[in-house]
Amino acid sequence: MYRKFEFEPFFQCAPDCVPMAARRKLDAIALKVSLAQWRRLGQGERLMICHAPIESADEREALRIFVEEATITRCGERPKELPDSTRIAADPAPIPPVRLVANAKAAGVALAQREWDSLDVDERYALTKLGDTDAPGPKLVAALKEILPRAGLR
Repeated sequence: MYRKFEFEPFFQCAPDCVPMAARRKLDAIALKVSLAQWRRLGQGERLMICHAPIESADEREALRIFVEEATITRCGERPKELPDSTRIAADPAPIPPVRLVANAKAAGVALAQREWDSLDVDERYALTKLGDTDAPGPKLVAALKEILPRAGLR
């Protein structure tokens, strides 16, 4: 089973977007599957990416081979390679990113170390991906509402 967030579309592995569960796993194996490639993958392939384990090096290598073979078969091209910094960011830091804290504050949420410590790795990844940017979008507020419900956002 994989982590499904309510702020994402109802059909998590639909071809309309790459869900956070898949994005984190793709980041962990340093591959970027474009939305066009994601759309061309079959539902079973998208579900496999969402459900695949990535805890060990062997699991990550198996997923990497699967994703490369699936995108080559379906799209005729390999997924883009990502830098090591993206791979490392798939396992968020033990302290909240400064830009995320500032963007959460702008949305009316105090995100301090205490709150960060209470989050699991998927929640940290989602908030980092959505909020550690120069221009966060409306999904950050929705994610904050869901992940930090005590924040009082409406």
